[in-house]
Amino acid sequence: MCGIFGYIGNKEAKEILFEGLRRLEYRGYDSAGICVIGEDGSFTRLRVRGNLDVLENHIAGAQMPGKIGIAHTRWATHGAPSEQNAHPHTDCHENLFVVHNGIIENFSQLKEELLERGHEFSSETDTEVVAHLIEEKYEGDLSIAVREAIKEIEGSFAIAVVQRKEPSTLVAARRESPLVVGIGKDEWFVASAVPAFLSRTKEVIFLEDDEVVCIGGDSLKITNLEGFEVERQAQEITWDLDAAEKSGYEDFMLKEIYEQPRAFTDTLADKFNREGDISLEGFLLDKDYAKSLRRIVIVACGTSYHAGLIARYLFEQWAKVPVEVEIASEFRYRGAVLCERDLVIAISQSGETADTLASVRETKATGVPVIAVVNVVGSQMTREADGVIYTHAGPEIGVAATKTFTSQMAALAVLALHFGKLRDALSEGKYGVITEALRGIPDLMEEVLSSDEQVKECAHRFSDCDDFLFLGRGISFPVALEGALKLKEISYIHAEGYPAGEMKHGPIALLDKNVPVVAVAIRDSLYEKMISNIEEVKARGAPVVAVASAGDPDIEKICDRVLRVPESMELLSPPLAIIPLQLLAYHIAKIRGCNVDQPRNLAKTVTVE
Repeated sequence: MCGIFGYIGNKEAKEILFEGLRRLEYRGYDSAGICVIGEDGSFTRLRVRGNLDVLENHIAGAQMPGKIGIAHTRWATHGAPSEQNAHPHTDCHENLFVVHNGIIENFSQLKEELLERGHEFSSETDTEVVAHLIEEKYEGDLSIAVREAIKEIEGSFAIAVVQRKEPSTLVAARRESPLVVGIGKDEWFVASAVPAFLSRTKEVIFLEDDEVVCIGGDSLKITNLEGFEVERQAQEITWDLDAAEKSGYEDFMLKEIYEQPRAFTDTLADKFNREGDISLEGFLLDKDYAKSLRRIVIVACGTSYHAGLIARYLFEQWAKVPVEVEIASEFRYRGAVLCERDLVIAISQSGETADTLASVRETKATGVPVIAVVNVVGSQMTREADGVIYTHAGPEIGVAATKTFTSQMAALAVLALHFGKLRDALSEGKYGVITEALRGIPDLMEEVLSSDEQVKECAHRFSDCDDFLFLGRGISFPVALEGALKLKEISYIHAEGYPAGEMKHGPIALLDKNVPVVAVAIRDSLYEKMISNIEEVKARGAPVVAVASAGDPDIEKICDRVLRVPESMELLSPPLAIIPLQLLAYHIAKIRGCNVDQPRNLAKTVTVE
């Protein structure tokens, strides 16, 4: 959850560290801190409760000489947000300093043992045990001390460590939490995510679990827990810093909503060959394997789970294969029965989502293959899955997922279409019609975005309501779920997504004039039944906002507001229908004065349980 950043090089570290934190601000904003080590072993550490604006005010006039340091922006797990609990944490004698992302599962036991051995603690965090463990192991070589310390740690972590007795050495390590090394000219970086240092270098190395990197003396060395050196080739990041900036938009979320046509197009681009046919490689994607499939199980969390629910319709309709969709945090502990000829598809924007990653590992242990649908190249899930389908959304800074959701739909649609062809479940004619329709979705998305003013007016009408009900049928039901989630995430309004046909089994009791109902009422095979549900809502006095097809002349007669989307193939309607709901949530949140990019209690990448 938290953002960690470290720097060592030939420049003063203070401003570089803070700049890196700014680019990681979306990972946590409960508290923040920075520590710089001088060439003589002196140090300056500043920590604050609050976001980076508070830290910036504190460090603005501070003298912090030194060309090496670490920094942190926190999303609290152990201990309330406070200066005392803010990182970097230190040992008993303020010799070494640590920043950490993750959860130390055995920290209570470790802390008790360390207290018995005379260590003194000053925070409530699990992170502080790391500093004291390294202190105990330190005998003049920081990398060895870190390696020995993490052998005793259970749980997930990405850490960066500096030691006053080695003022030209930066050490970092990871296990089940993201950590990437940036290689510049006479300078190095370690960070939770690439955007932290992308303005300074595009050359990166992704660390694997239980690896330790030691940077110092103009060199970089990676070792495993046994101390053996690991050879790792650097990779070049292909997207630029501008992709991680607001580019004139008021918020990252709004920018990312408007980037969806481009992200959808880019996701499709590398999956079609010159002849316009789908081109996916790998043993999981050949005809014999596809025809042997008995069942697909999709595992994901949050918005990615909703993308999986949409994908179920595509795989079942186009590929004629049974699909189950599981919430990863439940799947990993349920003891799910997986069998030969099953395939698991794991969906994660970051490729580091803790529960989804654990589900991948549980699956792999059974021998069942896994395809990962991931946005971040080089992330842990891409290295553990048997096959990878990349979305190409670029960096998504806003905590609430928007462009990564529609990009996931694009990638999953291609995969379902590909399996449909391999399994001979689609005729050549049908395959061509769907392919053409899929590639036309970005232009239709642009049309939806052009109606933002109507969405904004609708937001003003309902922004003071405290409860919403979102309804959908068929493939529009997951769209309703996602629309409700977006409203909850960024405006803090209670919202519930529900299958419209189930409304009479409970939720209808909640309806009155103060509970708006958002109905996803695309003209599809279930349209008439959806209209009946809207009539039932209106009979209870609740106002209705409909997301409806542009060619539907009658729906305005029974709805208070109508948000139009272009007509499309029924199974490809979700990436169009979701955009008005994203914009509705965005505008309501802005009207209510909420921070849409950094909603309270949430973080972009959920790397802890």
